[in-house]
Amino acid sequence: MNREQAIDVFKRVYDPEIQVDIWALGLIYDFSAVDDIIKITMTFTTPLCPYGPMLLENLQNELKKAGAKEVHIDLTFEPPWQPSEELREMLGV
Repeated sequence: MNREQAIDVFKRVYDPEIQVDIWALGLIYDFSAVDDIIKITMTFTTPLCPYGPMLLENLQNELKKAGAKEVHIDLTFEPPWQPSEELREMLGV
């Protein structure tokens, strides 16, 4: 799995509450895809996200279905997530 394939997966995994993919939301802060091993640094829209565990599970499952042998996700809340101006317009906030 390469970077482009990983991004395609990110675009298929949706935040269940907002119904926007995690790539467009900017929840993926950084990632690497080397030898089918994916390492991700990401966040949630809020530290108390009730769908967080489900979101992580969905992401891991989708990456493995797409060919990743190992998925390592580091969750961080620094810096806190902020929607982009484009996303704010899209969501009407």
